[in-house]
Amino acid sequence: MSTYIPPLRDIRFTLEEVVGLDQITALSGFEEATSETADSILTEAGHIAEGILSPLNRAGDQDGAALENGVVRTTPGWKQAWSTIVEGGWNGLPFSPEYGGMGLPNLFNHAVHEMWQAANMAFTLNPMLTQGAVNALALYGTEDQKAYYLPKMVTGEWTGTMNLTEPQAGSDLAAIRSKAVPDGDKFRLSGQKIFITYGDHDLAENIVHLVLARLPDAPAGVKGISLFVVPKILPSGIANDVKCVSLEHKLGIHGSPTAVMSFGDHGGALGELVGLPHRGLEYMFAMMNHARLAVGLQGLAIAERAYQQARAYARDRVQGKPVGWSAPGAAGIVHHPDVRRLLMTMKCQIEAMRGIHYTAAACVDLAHHHDDPNQRYAAQQRLEFLIPIAKGWCTEVGQAIASLGIQVHGGMGYIEETGAAQHLRDARITTIYEGTTAIQANDLINRKILRDKGVFARLLLGEISALAAELTAGEEPGLKSVGARLLEAIAAAGAVVDWLTGPAQDDPRLAAAAAVPVLELMGLVVGGQQVALAAKVALAAIKRGADHDGFYAAKLATARFYAEHLLPHASALQQAAISGAATVMNLEENLL
Repeated sequence: MSTYIPPLRDIRFTLEEVVGLDQITALSGFEEATSETADSILTEAGHIAEGILSPLNRAGDQDGAALENGVVRTTPGWKQAWSTIVEGGWNGLPFSPEYGGMGLPNLFNHAVHEMWQAANMAFTLNPMLTQGAVNALALYGTEDQKAYYLPKMVTGEWTGTMNLTEPQAGSDLAAIRSKAVPDGDKFRLSGQKIFITYGDHDLAENIVHLVLARLPDAPAGVKGISLFVVPKILPSGIANDVKCVSLEHKLGIHGSPTAVMSFGDHGGALGELVGLPHRGLEYMFAMMNHARLAVGLQGLAIAERAYQQARAYARDRVQGKPVGWSAPGAAGIVHHPDVRRLLMTMKCQIEAMRGIHYTAAACVDLAHHHDDPNQRYAAQQRLEFLIPIAKGWCTEVGQAIASLGIQVHGGMGYIEETGAAQHLRDARITTIYEGTTAIQANDLINRKILRDKGVFARLLLGEISALAAELTAGEEPGLKSVGARLLEAIAAAGAVVDWLTGPAQDDPRLAAAAAVPVLELMGLVVGGQQVALAAKVALAAIKRGADHDGFYAAKLATARFYAEHLLPHASALQQAAISGAATVMNLEENLL
């Protein structure tokens, strides 16, 4: 497996020149978050990714977490790596100094986690989930709960989990059966939860579980779910009635302990109610939305890792004489046109995903810190629209890119020793956990497009149209092509929005059947917006003489490739959604 090299220049380009880091560092509360601070943070986080986490990635795959005599053991070297995170205060990067955090923008944290997820996805699931638990408690916990739990969780001395899924209740949380019975000012919980990431491990002295359960008087369905905080170790120092029953044997992310957790086998696990009764699902969504954006970031990260390895292999591997090759000596397969096509497909989509994710991360900061309430609202609206795309589309693309990485390797990619297969195995879960692609797609349609009858979707498409028209009217032939193809894709997306808010309303099954093609179409268009923005910025840099090594010229090339090879799929997705939805349910189940 090749060494992961943090793509710092690409990250800085997206942060500073595409998304606009200066608009974030100018927000109230971020006075210390200068571009120099960002540079220092990214550089050091890159060292951790390359020097500490990446070397442990293969070891985690081969010697994953194990349950031994009731104790979960992580991969050798992971304790030391976690100590590095804790000692450096890295887990607290986006959190308030009131609880020991650095108080820096979420955008910084997102960039850091891109590198760490790429370097070692299984390891970085731990800080990812812990940060989500911190967000939930910071928003909905009592002052006492925040004072007790947050300082240790912010530093990473304690880690956090979320416990939703049960054997009979996967995505249908209305079927949750775990119980919480009052016991003085506490509650005793009982029940079993499955698929709990880092549900137990040996990295931290305590694990803080956020658990969905029902009170005795709870109404049926999702309106009867409450949220509880249940520590592994009670304040008295005694172990709580919580244990890991088993660890799942998974296709990938072997280093991450995915636990089956049992609560209350010996009288009930002691916990406290978070917030108001029966509001648990609402509260858990604070953690879930963080997790969905973070999992979408895994799609970007694993794609970058797979691309780097495929690119290095293609440069070194000599196989046959490339078509049109006339230079003396052997040539790497990178000179074969189809290998170049594969690498360009990977590269341009990675740039599109990075733009989407850093835009979403910036929206988090704007929604929480902008002085103007109208700007906060606009940022929140954009963030909510982008989350299902950032999660659903980016993980599907990330998985596809990991597969392309194997294709570049040829037969050697199918051999475990090269490491290319691990990226594909690790990527496969990203389209499933924290809500499958279909769940993200239905969220995009029902809660984002149909909720306001397509108003924001059309506003966003209009914004992208203005950019595309600007490129089309410019003097650069390559960007004219980008603008023209983007306008065609926007027209396809607009037609789908009109169909969803019009004829599709006659039968709710139509929107559900078309959901994933719609998500793919919206992802393709919003990704096109990002590569077009990057190309516009790059052209300006070239014109002022700033392109000394071809970096900016490469942005023009990848944008044009994206436009000419990927955006044409928009019309097919439009047809699949509008014309194809009605045929999805045509075949009787016994004939499937």
